[in-house]
Amino acid sequence: MDMNGAAVIVTGSATGVGAASAKMLAERGCNVVINYTKSEAEAKETQAECEALGVSTLLCQADVSNDDDCRRMAQETLDAWGRIDGLINNAGMTQFVNHADLEGLSADDFHRIYAVNVIGPYQMVRAVAPAMQEHGRGAVVNISSVAGVMGIGSSVAYAAAKGALNTMTLSLARALGPEIRVNTICPGFIQGRWLRGGMGDEAYEQAVAAQERSTPLRKAGTPEDMAQAAVWFLEGADLVTGEVLIVDAGMHLGSAPLKAR
Repeated sequence: MDMNGAAVIVTGSATGVGAASAKMLAERGCNVVINYTKSEAEAKETQAECEALGVSTLLCQADVSNDDDCRRMAQETLDAWGRIDGLINNAGMTQFVNHADLEGLSADDFHRIYAVNVIGPYQMVRAVAPAMQEHGRGAVVNISSVAGVMGIGSSVAYAAAKGALNTMTLSLARALGPEIRVNTICPGFIQGRWLRGGMGDEAYEQAVAAQERSTPLRKAGTPEDMAQAAVWFLEGADLVTGEVLIVDAGMHLGSAPLKAR
């Protein structure tokens, strides 16, 4: 896909992987929707950085767990540029609970995590699919997690939700071809405030050191590493759909598993 002049929605793009993806797309001449729920200041910073690269942006406050918000974001994109070429489903949430603490998660916790991490991406795909199908071409990238492959990570609910997102990718790839490609990346450890805030400073620094010491590539992933994979699925993978790509410096091969406190 030619990114120059294309229009791509990146959910949860105020910070982290979403922000890195938006900026990487802007570098390629892509017009970008910057989406946020609460982090307005950071979203505006991301917007400014993208516009400094010479592209147009749309700032959209929307909660992907709300179907009306998803449809509104898609319509605002069409109103701005008359097209939707790509979607990166990055918005996500979790609750940090040790997997052995079965009393640490309630049904409401599961519902809330699934609402954002599974239902949200589904609703976003549903909202953008008609425009992509009418155009004859489009691509979706879901940002999942190695937690959904290995059953590790911040909580059982998070791992289960990401596993569901992975299988949903396969279903949608079958259903939406040939016009729309649907792929997923599964990041491992990602440096940044999200994990630092959930793990605490000491555990976070230990995890970074463990990644740099014991993964085959000796690296702790960054938002930019994940964005690079996500953007490749949009622009460089025209014959790829239904793929679940692990991006974790080789952690899944057996070293440095992620654990909640």
